[in-house]
Amino acid sequence: MQVKETLNEGLKRGYQVTVTADELDAKVNDKLAEAQPEIEMKGFRKGKVPMALLKKQFGPKVLGEALQETIDAAMNEHFEKSGDRPAMQPEVKMTNEDWKEGDDIVVEMAYEKLPEVPDVDLSKIKLEKLVVKAADAEIDEALANLAESTPEFKDRKKGSKAKSGDQVVIDFLGKVDGEPFEGGAAEDYPLELGSNSFIPGFEDQLIGAKAGDEIDVKVTFPSEYGAENLAGKDAVFTCTVKAVKEKVAATIDDEFAKKYGAENLDDLKKQIAERLEAEYAQAARQVMKRKLLDELDKAVSFDLPPSLVEAEAGQIAHQLWHEDNPDVQGHDHPEIETTDEHRKLGERRVRLGLLLAELGKQQDIEVSDAEMSQAVMAQARQYPGQEKQFFEFVQQNPQMRQQIQAPIFEDKVIDYVFEQAEVTEKTVKKADLEKALESLDDE
Repeated sequence: MQVKETLNEGLKRGYQVTVTADELDAKVNDKLAEAQPEIEMKGFRKGKVPMALLKKQFGPKVLGEALQETIDAAMNEHFEKSGDRPAMQPEVKMTNEDWKEGDDIVVEMAYEKLPEVPDVDLSKIKLEKLVVKAADAEIDEALANLAESTPEFKDRKKGSKAKSGDQVVIDFLGKVDGEPFEGGAAEDYPLELGSNSFIPGFEDQLIGAKAGDEIDVKVTFPSEYGAENLAGKDAVFTCTVKAVKEKVAATIDDEFAKKYGAENLDDLKKQIAERLEAEYAQAARQVMKRKLLDELDKAVSFDLPPSLVEAEAGQIAHQLWHEDNPDVQGHDHPEIETTDEHRKLGERRVRLGLLLAELGKQQDIEVSDAEMSQAVMAQARQYPGQEKQFFEFVQQNPQMRQQIQAPIFEDKVIDYVFEQAEVTEKTVKKADLEKALESLDDE
């Protein structure tokens, strides 16, 4: 087998691989000899079929396998010797399309190799970490929102008519064709009017009711209702209104705090402050990460594989087009052209991606099975009832696994770089952090 370099320009490489007819024939004979002991054929005992007959019967099929194995071996040997790492799958094609058995085979292989990434003195990178402490006003606002989201209901004045947003406490009995049905009765049921938790039209008929009223609520079950025996049927619910209550914000006190697992109100405030500051810290990390990426982008310069840049620029253009055209869900749209701005951003992403990958490789940073499982589980929760199918999809889809793994790996490398860089803390107000976050969107 002969390998000849045909292109060496920047990161582009080209090679011509020639496999002689004798080499290929020897490979075929070896494969047939290996399989011969297990082959049975009419008129011959197992393992005793003559080689000439085997070659006539199975030669063409084995020839294709032998050729593929030979080319794969040549590529692997080349990459092992050269140290090249292809940026994308190498392009391999036969040049003598009129090939016939007995001829040499000539194959051309072309690829772009990944560049050598220069070292970066991470200790020289200076970063500012914004720190925000939860203010009393922010804690009180969070408490007020919590109280509003878990309201209490208190009896309205005697004789008050129920309105949307009120809670009515009712006994009810539902009948279809004059007969009660399973699940159609309850006592002291608290129903918030306007919550749409009952059959369409049910709650509307209780607006204006007073405590002590008895009302026949007439409704029709939806045609797609879960219980087939009720779907599309007319029903009458005899309702006795026992109380009409108005919604009031919960009283913020120690008892309120205990509902959320806190010992008292001070403990709940402390928990809220910790949660808010954790959110602020995550936002501050985004700001510091952008600053770090900017610094790394300025710190390194090296050749980039054009194919990776074009692919990234195309992806950016495609994503931005869909953001501008949210009504188009699929990919049935005009061809999207990449601009110089898309390519510039593509170059930045490829450069930083290669740099972070190299740093991760140098430090043996890996995504553990536990981290991967946790990430998959988090995404699976977005598909309630279909978690198992999602897990199976991820297991069978290498590209999906890579999409989930990539951001985890990147964050681990970023954390490593933070540890090496010179980081100073700066205490700021929440508004300053929000302004810094907004500036990220403007860039």
